[in-house]
Amino acid sequence: MEGKQNYEVAPENGKPEEENTPKDASICGFDSLHKLLQSTLPPQLFQEVNRLLIGLNCGRALDTITIGEPAKSLSSKHDFDLQAFSFHAEKESLRQPRIVRVGLIQNSIALPTTAPFSGQKTAIFQKLKPIIEAAGASRVNILCLQEAWTMPFAFCTREKKWCEFAEPIDGESTQFLQEFARKYNMVIISPILERDLKHGEILWNTAVIIGNHGNIIGKHRKNHIPRVGDFNESTYYMEGNTGHPVFETAFGKIAVNICYGRHHPLNWLAFGLNGAEIVFNPSATVGELSEPMWPIEARNAAIANSYFVCSINRVGTEIFPNPFTSGDGKPQHADFGHFYGSTHISAPDASCTPSLSRHKDGLLISEIDLNLCRQIKDKWGFRMTARYDIYANLLARYLKPDFEPQVVCDPFSTKKNS
Repeated sequence: MEGKQNYEVAPENGKPEEENTPKDASICGFDSLHKLLQSTLPPQLFQEVNRLLIGLNCGRALDTITIGEPAKSLSSKHDFDLQAFSFHAEKESLRQPRIVRVGLIQNSIALPTTAPFSGQKTAIFQKLKPIIEAAGASRVNILCLQEAWTMPFAFCTREKKWCEFAEPIDGESTQFLQEFARKYNMVIISPILERDLKHGEILWNTAVIIGNHGNIIGKHRKNHIPRVGDFNESTYYMEGNTGHPVFETAFGKIAVNICYGRHHPLNWLAFGLNGAEIVFNPSATVGELSEPMWPIEARNAAIANSYFVCSINRVGTEIFPNPFTSGDGKPQHADFGHFYGSTHISAPDASCTPSLSRHKDGLLISEIDLNLCRQIKDKWGFRMTARYDIYANLLARYLKPDFEPQVVCDPFSTKKNS
């Protein structure tokens, strides 16, 4: 083929490829696909590939933000990935830019799952402290942690001992984060395993929204509970009952679509109809199950709903003391698989940031101009051209026991469907 060239993958650490097999869960020795391509392709070719993979923001490549020395020093000392980018909007005549700085944290657990629970919780607090400090030093306005950040993601095991990690919304983890919210004038989204003390102490998968004054603005409970592979979460909690709330904070209107809700387009839509400008998707998902879907779903949601989407996933492989099975015919095993990190942010104009590391703790910072949301609404007119009346009619009929699908059959067709 004309112009064909062969490019060999040169691992970041310079070791042969066989020595870079995924013992560390990297991609051929690289932290992310973006870094692999950047190191492998000639600059001009990489620029074009990058344009297609992560898009252009207002017609140009995404800008990076200079990270201050305090944050860089914390990143180096505590060995976490630190990246920062900026999304622009077009300059307007009647509105000033609405700049918000967002921070997303991904991390592995701090101690083995066999350690005493109190030690595990204390260790994860101490592990996250310097990463949160780096966010504060970088003037982050809204910070979001990963799903169930205070504990191992034990919902594969079906063992009830892990319920001990549950706490009320004003519990220990909220009090820990309230100090940072006040210190840095920062809104913090804290996804926890909630124990509802007022309703029989039942459990929920909940995101607590802490205001920049340290106050609790509200909470949202996970709408969709997975029953796929090892994700046996309905053993612990059921579907949430908080609807699709949007929280009007000092820095913009935000919502939280917890983990599995990202697979449901109507869930994304509902947050958009309620006026969200940024939707956070704190998650815990593994490579074998969902990695090819990860860069697609959030970006689709950002485009379709004209808002920013912040996708957070934990990292690492968590080994549990007792092997388990999930009714899928696979032999018993003691771990979910690898949580692949790859935290990123998607914009309504189809651009997105490169991902954080696939195997390291990390902090992703992004400065975004919320004016872009309305500009994209005006450009594409998705809200104006949507047919909500038709969709509502179909859904209303679908919910009835006597629903009949609208299928028009060819009278000359001899094919019979069972």
